[in-house]
Amino acid sequence: MSRPAERKAFPAGARRMFLGLGVMLASSLLAAAGLYADSSASPRQVSNIFKPLSTPAGEIHRLSLFVLGVTGAIFVVVFSLLVYAVVKFRKRGDDDGSEPPQVYGSNSLELAWTVIPGLIVLVLFLATARVIHAIQDAPQPPSAVEVTVIGHQFWWEFRYPALGVVTANELHVPVSDPAHPRPTYLTLLSADTDHSFWVPQLNGKTDLIPNRVNHMWMDPYQTGMFLGQCAQYCGTQHAKMLLRVYVDSPEEFDRWVEREKKPAQMNDAVSAGRRIFETTACLNCHAVSGTVANGLFGPDLTHLMSRETLASGAALNTHANLRLWIHDPEALKPGSLMPAMNLNDQDLDALVAYLETLK
Repeated sequence: MSRPAERKAFPAGARRMFLGLGVMLASSLLAAAGLYADSSASPRQVSNIFKPLSTPAGEIHRLSLFVLGVTGAIFVVVFSLLVYAVVKFRKRGDDDGSEPPQVYGSNSLELAWTVIPGLIVLVLFLATARVIHAIQDAPQPPSAVEVTVIGHQFWWEFRYPALGVVTANELHVPVSDPAHPRPTYLTLLSADTDHSFWVPQLNGKTDLIPNRVNHMWMDPYQTGMFLGQCAQYCGTQHAKMLLRVYVDSPEEFDRWVEREKKPAQMNDAVSAGRRIFETTACLNCHAVSGTVANGLFGPDLTHLMSRETLASGAALNTHANLRLWIHDPEALKPGSLMPAMNLNDQDLDALVAYLETLK
């Protein structure tokens, strides 16, 4: 007596597919959970795209959640239909191998898979266009702070034309009170190749392109330090072309501007180091106000020791790192355009002592 036909085991290929999709879904959920869990962390520890602290970043955040919701719903529907089809119509033991009934010329089906995706794309397009218009065409109030940002390989130059301040790698802006807004408007330029200015909690990415002027703005409503990054591959040290945005209270910002406008301090005790600075290749690239140094290829060093980092955020601004940066830049930032000065220990110590007076 023959045994009744048994159902075949679930296909191994299908099991692997569902396992892989499950792992990807779990990983995505864990990553999102981790980002949200970090949302209360200090800005010094994490730059969290899920915690916008500026109007443009908030608009982008809301748009991203809307797009995530729409695409998530599409994923759930398609994945559910896929699971249903795989389970319902899997190969069985009594399958004779014949084709199922074919459907041709169904106007309902063709309209559904044409109109529904078209409507989804239209909705996403309109939502994105609204956000782009709201950010790019926002009027600039008279109280705005204007900053010219110039991207170099591999560091950032910040110029405040109306305030007479020039600095590098660490951008200071005032906090913006909604009752008395004081946004910061950035003019973005490039001195060499393509770069991209991105501070996730304050705004989206905007490229810096040679021979083209781009603009962006931010109105941070919380003080603190926020991390940024060049988001466009620009050469060997693209990954270490970091930046910091310090959002100061109005009083702190005004005090910072007054300090930055002052010329470099003169100290006879380090005159030997100053002489070395002014008679070596340092003079060709760097500027120090109040001295003969007026180079434009490297960062302005007038207030070097007021910055927390060296080499565009590659290292903390400490005595040891400063000495190493001058002696052997490749040790801190391989591929940087900073040349090794090849000084003897005595001259190197004298130069470092002079630079440490530039506050």
